[in-house]
Amino acid sequence: MLWLALRLAALPLEVYARAARTPEPLAVVSSTGSRAEIIACNDAAKRRGVRPGMPPAAASALASDLQIAPRDTAAEEAALERVAAWAIQFTPAVSIAKPSEVLLEIAGSIALFGGLKPLWNAIAEGLQTLGYAARIACAPTPLAAQWFARAGLAVRLHHLDALRLSLPGLALEVMDLPPEAFRLLQNVGATTVRDALALPRDGLARRVGPRFLDDLDRARGLLPDPRTFFTPPTVFKAAQPLPAPAQEAEMLLFAARRMLVELCGYLAATASGAQRLSFVFAHHGREPTRLTLSLVAATRDPDHLTNVLRERLERTQFPCPATAIALESELLLPLASRNLSLLPDAGHQEQAAAQLIERLRARLGEDAVLGLKRLPDHRPECAWRTCPPGSKDAAASAAASRPLWLLAEPRALGEDPPCYEGRLSLLAGPERIESGWWDGHDVMRDYFVACNPAEAMLWIYRERRTQSRWFLHGFFS
Repeated sequence: MLWLALRLAALPLEVYARAARTPEPLAVVSSTGSRAEIIACNDAAKRRGVRPGMPPAAASALASDLQIAPRDTAAEEAALERVAAWAIQFTPAVSIAKPSEVLLEIAGSIALFGGLKPLWNAIAEGLQTLGYAARIACAPTPLAAQWFARAGLAVRLHHLDALRLSLPGLALEVMDLPPEAFRLLQNVGATTVRDALALPRDGLARRVGPRFLDDLDRARGLLPDPRTFFTPPTVFKAAQPLPAPAQEAEMLLFAARRMLVELCGYLAATASGAQRLSFVFAHHGREPTRLTLSLVAATRDPDHLTNVLRERLERTQFPCPATAIALESELLLPLASRNLSLLPDAGHQEQAAAQLIERLRARLGEDAVLGLKRLPDHRPECAWRTCPPGSKDAAASAAASRPLWLLAEPRALGEDPPCYEGRLSLLAGPERIESGWWDGHDVMRDYFVACNPAEAMLWIYRERRTQSRWFLHGFFS
């Protein structure tokens, strides 16, 4: 077995900071009883002199524009679960180690990704795209990988022999010991794992507890260390608090894109695609603003989803700045992976057409972009109707060739001879249509293909009730 540990050391800060497009001074406050103190701050705040452990009032005095947010442990747990769901695209064996670690068993995934280094880089780049700065370590046991990640050592140990040589040099701080046990070990001069292993086991068990020895054995692979694997939910939900109220489309899109990347990782892990998504933008003292993205075809392409959302946000008027964003998948469909071809194929063209339709609907409105569906009716004006884009056309093909461009209303051309920008020459016809007697809109027409002096191809007809009257109904070219 081979384990990869992801430690999100700055998770209390990143649940807010990952939604900020520009690094404004930001600090997270935790309250214990009546005392409140800064537990994390970003680099912009540190440059102003803000430090963890500082009271919020003192921090605000150093940086007047400092944004102070309360620690949200529920948001941290939800973020950790979303990272775990995103990581399942790399391996199905993913485990959560609260409060800030995710473990991946990757022995079966190395060959799929072409080696440990490409897999490592893909995970690291993906986490950076999500907005998390993770410490990553690889070891044959999950606990050892956690300890190396806590120490900030990006090791890549494949074998137990290498692990047993490297593990003793770690400081005991990585073991997350109770304060009393840590002080006891320090008093006897034990500051590293090597020092602890050199002490008598019986005495350690009596003074520190048997769990300490069990952890040492689990980390070295001498005891089993079973982990509970994470199961992704059937519905994707994500909530993102904003560090400061925002109303501009680009600022909201920056935060929403990272949520969409998480969503697409979840979709890849579950072999599904999103066809309808719901966004909710919360406001102070106002009803939330809701946006629904209805897609023509299911997809898990984050760039395409981002482009569609951008078009919708630019058309949306918010009553006031948003304070948080929530995303929920309303309709997910199975979406298998497909092989990519060297040249564009029919599947690629169909996908490109669907994406174009979705962007047009997002920009112009759903009612402005429609599809056409044929109906089994000989009358040209009754042989079609509007339908949602992408709907399949099950109607039979027309009996004769007809132009794609029909006029909304036939245009009178006068009597014999028919003229349109010059005298028309009849090339083909007649195609006789007598239909509609049952609904009160009966027609009796003879249709012809005609050409004018400019060689434009027209579709004209003559009313059989009045043989001398001609009408223009469409254009071939």
